[in-house]
Amino acid sequence: MPLTADVKAELIAVRDPRPTARVAELTALLRFSGGLHSIAGRVAVEAELDSDALARRTARELMELYGVRPELVHVQGSMAAGGPRYAVRVIEAGETLARQTGLLDPRRRVVRGLPNRLTTGSRPDLAAVWRGAFLAAGTLTDPGRSAALEVSCPSSEAGMALVGAAHRLGVAAKAREVRGIPRVVVRDAEAIRAALAAMGAVRAAAAWDQVRQRREVRAGVNRLVNFDDANLRRSAQAAVAACARVERALEILGEDVPVHLEEAGRLRLAHRDASLDELGHHADPPLTKDAVAGRIRRLLAMADKKAEADGIPGTESAVPAGAAD
Repeated sequence: MPLTADVKAELIAVRDPRPTARVAELTALLRFSGGLHSIAGRVAVEAELDSDALARRTARELMELYGVRPELVHVQGSMAAGGPRYAVRVIEAGETLARQTGLLDPRRRVVRGLPNRLTTGSRPDLAAVWRGAFLAAGTLTDPGRSAALEVSCPSSEAGMALVGAAHRLGVAAKAREVRGIPRVVVRDAEAIRAALAAMGAVRAAAAWDQVRQRREVRAGVNRLVNFDDANLRRSAQAAVAACARVERALEILGEDVPVHLEEAGRLRLAHRDASLDELGHHADPPLTKDAVAGRIRRLLAMADKKAEADGIPGTESAVPAGAAD
């Protein structure tokens, strides 16, 4: 998923200097990317990651924070896994590391969720928890009806801990199970943008939100572009596309445009979100909505006729992609 890769590339570059935030991020990453294994009777900590850059960054954090030298292994991923995978393993001193990071409790029991000190930490620590979890097992889908930011979880307890961290960050998230896999899902568009920004993916959040807004406008245009006089009062969104045609019409006609048609076109451009009825009230003298609609239709028809005669693109060429579907 290109969006997911962009978000992760930005998050990999985030460097929070606070030790507690670094520990929170690394612990969450280890918990959501594999966690604990038993190798030759010894406790091993392993993270299976989807990029070499992330694997090397994780190894560096382990060395700097805990003084362990992990093993880096290239794992051949399956089609379901989406390509090559990279394992970061700590076998020597693996149990000690597991206790230090809170993956094992003092009685050597596996912590199925996240250490309590992380989920009740400061806002930067909570953001770091989400950053680590997303780097390990997160995905972001395109804006639209099915848009979602999701994190696959190793257990339902880990999912609930992540939901709690999200709520403390002011992000609405829900835990659910899909095909037997616990997941934490953020679906609200504003919540997705807020989650991305909180994690540190500021550029990705802005880009995602821009695409979302553009698609929402196009969706509105697609619903209303074939409106008739009976629903013109609800055409505020469709006016966005109409303005593009009017601007093109005035450009095509230039000085040849009749004054009364030019005035109607300029009125449309000056009040882009107004209904035709409202445009009529802005005119001097006032016009009915039918009169405004008629003048704009004649303006567009005259421009399209001239464009056809001159062999140049007509007013429809200025309509955003998808608006004429």
